[in-house]
Formats: sequence, C-alpha cells, structure tokens
Amino acid sequence: MSQPKTFPNNPHGRHHQSGSSFSAFAPGSDLIRSGSRRWFLQMGMAGMAGLTLPELLKQQATAAPQAQINQKVQAKSVIMIWLSGGPSQLDMWDLKPQAPKEIRGPFNPISTSVNGIDICEHMPKQAAMMDKFAIIRSMDATASNHTPTTFQAANPKSRRTNDNRDGGGYPSMGSVAAKFRGPNVPGMPGFVALADSMGADIYGAGHLGHRYEPLDGVKAAGKFGMPAGVTSSRLTDRDALRRQFDQLRKHTELSPELSLQDRYVQEAYDMVLSGNVATAFDVKQEPEKVREKYGSHSFGQKSLLARRLVEAGVTFITMSDAWGHWDHHGDEVKWGGIVKGLKPMLPVLDHGITTLISDLEERGLLDSTLVLVLGEFGRGPVITKTNGRGHWTPVMSMLAAGAGVPGGQVIGATDRRGGEIAERRLGPGDLGATVFKKLGIDPYGHWIKPGGRPTPLVEGPSGPIAELG
Repeated sequence: MSQPKTFPNNPHGRHHQSGSSFSAFAPGSDLIRSGSRRWFLQMGMAGMAGLTLPELLKQQATAAPQAQINQKVQAKSVIMIWLSGGPSQLDMWDLKPQAPKEIRGPFNPISTSVNGIDICEHMPKQAAMMDKFAIIRSMDATASNHTPTTFQAANPKSRRTNDNRDGGGYPSMGSVAAKFRGPNVPGMPGFVALADSMGADIYGAGHLGHRYEPLDGVKAAGKFGMPAGVTSSRLTDRDALRRQFDQLRKHTELSPELSLQDRYVQEAYDMVLSGNVATAFDVKQEPEKVREKYGSHSFGQKSLLARRLVEAGVTFITMSDAWGHWDHHGDEVKWGGIVKGLKPMLPVLDHGITTLISDLEERGLLDSTLVLVLGEFGRGPVITKTNGRGHWTPVMSMLAAGAGVPGGQVIGATDRRGGEIAERRLGPGDLGATVFKKLGIDPYGHWIKPGGRPTPLVEGPSGPIAELG
C-alpha cells in the first residue's frame, strides 16, 4: 500500500504518479494458513496489523452502545466513487459556454434527457440518463484540501494537518456506517475500500477505532478461500477439538470471557466456511458478457466489484480509480491538462457510472443503493498557461443517484465564471447528514471520543439536503 509523500516545493504533498495496476485483484497467496496457532485467520485489514478476526469481533461487541437507527431506511448501501485529485466542474457538470474562452474551456455543452440541463459533450451516456442523476453545483469545499479527509468524513472539522494526525480524529462516513449500522448480511464487512493507494485516497475511522477501518478490498480478493490441504470437514474437526479444550478451561478457570471468545472464534470460522466473502470478491464468477460490459480497466472492474459487494451485504464502499487521477494542473504533470488529460478520461467515467447505475437498477438494487460521485474540491475558473486548471476550493460539483434521490435536477448554481457559489450553498456536513439519514442513522446523533466525550456525527448548522429526498 503506497503512502502519500511530501516533496520539496510541493506544498500539497502530492506526487503525480499512477497507482498500481488492477492486477492486484488477481488472487494472491492465501492468508489463511495451516500450521500456526492462528492459522485460520491472518487476513490483514487496513490499519490493523496483527489484529485477528476473533479479536476484531470481540472489540466490536465491547464497543460503546450503538446509536439508535431510525425506522425509515432509504439506503441499505452506499457506493462513493472518489475522483481523486479534484474534478473540474467547469469541464464536466457546470459548463459556462457564454464565458470568455480562457474560462469556458475547450469542451461544449450538450442537451440531456431532462430539458434545461446541459453537461459536457464527452459524457453522452450520462446525458441520456440524466433522469437518474441529481447534480449539485454549489458544494462549498473551502474546508477541504488535497486529501480525501474532509469529504469522506463529510465534516468541515476533519482536515489534513500533515502531522500524522490528519482528520482530527473524526471518522469517515464509511466508518460511521460500519459502527452504527453494520453490514447488511452477518459475516460480511461493513466498510470496504477499493483503491490502489489506501493511504492517499481513503480516509478511515479516526478516533472511532481501528475496528471500524475499511477492509482493503484490492488486497482482500482471493484471500478468504480455503488454503490447499484444508477442507471444511478438517476445519470443523479442529473447531470441535478447540471447543473441548475451551469447555475444560471454563470448568477450571470459571472465566465468563471464555464463552464470549468462543463466539468470536466461531464467527470467524463461519465467515471462512460460508464462502460468502470469498465469493463476493471473485469477479470471475460474473458472466463474461457482464465483465465485458463494465470494461477491463480499473474503473470498470472496481465498479463491478462494488456492485457485487452491495449484493453480498456490504453497507459502505468507497472506490478510487487512481491516486490523483483528476488533478489536471496542466500538460506538465503526470495526468496532463484539460484536453490531453481530462478528455480521454471522461468517456471511461461516463461509461463506468452509467453501467453501474443501469446494472443496479436491473437487479432491483438502485432503490436501496446511494451512489455518490465527487472529489476533494473543484478547479479554477481560468485555464492555466499549460492548458490545465488549478485547485479551487470555493466550489465543486458532484453527482448523486439512487436510494430515493429524485433524478433530473440541478441543485444550486455558480456565478457566470463558475468559480463562486451564487445560490444554495451546501457543505460537507449537509452531505454527511443526507447520507446518514438515508442509512437510517440519526444525523443529529453522537459518537464517543476517547476519554468519553460525546461528539456530533455532523458538525455545524447542517442538515439533510431536502432536494435529495
């Protein structure tokens, strides 16, 4: 797992280079090994080196009491598509064709299936499906910077600090979902991240605790199957022997924790024996025509895996195609400027998003799956001398679909230059409140910081975005 580095003369601490290839999804060496004391469980989770699954289950059970879940649940799952680097609102969802050339950029707007809504000409599939999408053009990103911290936590107080304490301890939305809602199917993880660079593109649990960090889904593929030489019957035999020894200890030590530990270990056995986790991560089980429909590139395969994880019972999935992929400063950087860099990426994004939405709908999952598409901020109104756009925190655009979101609408507006919010200012807290409400988590509830201090899930005068249902 690569980590973000700070380089001289780079105040943003970003290195414009490609992430690893998608070959990471190929099955690797099994982490479930025979012959060691904990042979049945050595699956590493992000940020939890040395923590076994029985210990993880035990910590979850002994955590602070769960927050109350509202009866009305619109979303069983959330897929957050993270556009790492900051996508250009002016060249995607908020074009300004009447502005001067240096502002409007090189792309033309096209009409969509919804009268009065125009988007970029290089996203025709989204245009044809605009009745499924809500565009937010007035998201205030001034609290954000060049990391996923603020918007994945959906908290203006959660910020990059470059002191190994990024985020101020506030948890990501995925970690909140993992704690207060948990997985939809027992034995599945509650929060999974699909990213080549976990350290750079995924924000985790903060002070909520390691037990709610995301499972590294790229590395998990192929790791939950039975190892060679170990069968279900052999595993069961070992389980029975262990139970006999545990029963003996219960009589001799009279420790109430032993019965609980027995349950945690049994859950770990069940997770392996059921095969549900291994099956969910095995995209090769999909018909070839489905895999071809999504595409063989990283974005397509991660989108397909995200859909499979929703089907299997995972509650929150965050996926990123590549570290810094949407950071189009200009032709002098790795990802290029607007024409050389962004233009060839837009059809891939367009195909990936619409394929995912269509597939979820065909399988009856769209009504219960919230899909979000966003990055950390927007891009500057004026094209640079190297044909790109700089970082821009005053405003960004994003998409929302599914889980009761009324499609075919635009929320908010920017000024004539596309650089300032003109109406309906929204912020990360509003986004967080919306996600929590749809998941049935009280957005006005609290989590407990170390030391016992109750801390709001949503900071500031924020509330669910009414237009998103």
